[in-house]
Amino acid sequence: MPSRTRSAVVAALALMALTAGPVPATAAPPAAPLDHTALDYTALGDSYSAGAFVRPWATNDGCGRSASSYPQQTARRLGVRLTDATCSAAEVRAGVLEPQTELSGPPSVPPRNGWAPRPAQIKAVTAATDLVTLGIGGNSVGFIDIIKKCVEQGVAAFGIGSPCSTHYTRGPGAGPLNGRFTALEADFATVLKEIKARAPRAKVAVVGYPAIVADRTGCSFGSWRQLGTVTKGDMSFLDTLERRVNTVLRAQAQRAGAVYVDTYASSTGHGVCAGPEQRWMYGIKDNLTGPGTQSDPPSGLCRMVPGNGEACTVLHPNLRGATHQADLVTRALTGLAARSR
Repeated sequence: MPSRTRSAVVAALALMALTAGPVPATAAPPAAPLDHTALDYTALGDSYSAGAFVRPWATNDGCGRSASSYPQQTARRLGVRLTDATCSAAEVRAGVLEPQTELSGPPSVPPRNGWAPRPAQIKAVTAATDLVTLGIGGNSVGFIDIIKKCVEQGVAAFGIGSPCSTHYTRGPGAGPLNGRFTALEADFATVLKEIKARAPRAKVAVVGYPAIVADRTGCSFGSWRQLGTVTKGDMSFLDTLERRVNTVLRAQAQRAGAVYVDTYASSTGHGVCAGPEQRWMYGIKDNLTGPGTQSDPPSGLCRMVPGNGEACTVLHPNLRGATHQADLVTRALTGLAARSR
């Protein structure tokens, strides 16, 4: 990009950074969009970055990328050119560093011949990249499998105690889980080094996970629009697990000189146990949010989940949650662009 154009854009972004105040989760920043060809922004990440289950989403490749995801909202607000490589079910290794063969949608039902493997997301980062967001890690530690385990053990325990926590902290699941965290640290560091090698001048923001169940108040055992049959004791374990992932992401960002975007602290009162108007998070089986009438009817194991929710949304940000993520990421990228002057 010509230096004169870059200087003009950076100056405009710097002004935005100085004048923008706190932004509610449902409102866009007041800045006018910039020339969309001015800066190149590449988004890497999993379903929390892809905006899975927030309408409308793409249906062509099994990644479920939403037009309302935080990368998409952020790109529209700043007027930057977006390369969105995010994909549901992506892991740091199998997804960002290497091709992804396990794809979950939405749509949850794949085509007859299945989804084609997705190329390694890191290939979307090039020497022309100016800004990068990286939001990933939960799948690398097996978060969805852990949720399933907690649901199953909660039923067996009749909602009493914290059987899932015991399994993963003092039982047979402890060793494998610790091993996955060790691998996450190493793989995340590798990704950040690879981004630096591919795009030496790019500014990088690592995006953490928003709060799912920081506050258990309001959750009821057996409510599938919340956490289903996860016990109250195991809700605390899931929150601890999520904060542990965020701790790894923050530490790796700091070591690499990247900015960490904390989406957890400001969302603790808006998790899956909050009231309907305050929730920024889908439950296990919930109604979809976002414009349009797109649907993802229950199929496979999802049909066995009780309740009348429209889809097995399994603890992802809803439209309010995606907008909250976008508010914080927009602010972070505005500051990063200003610092590159």
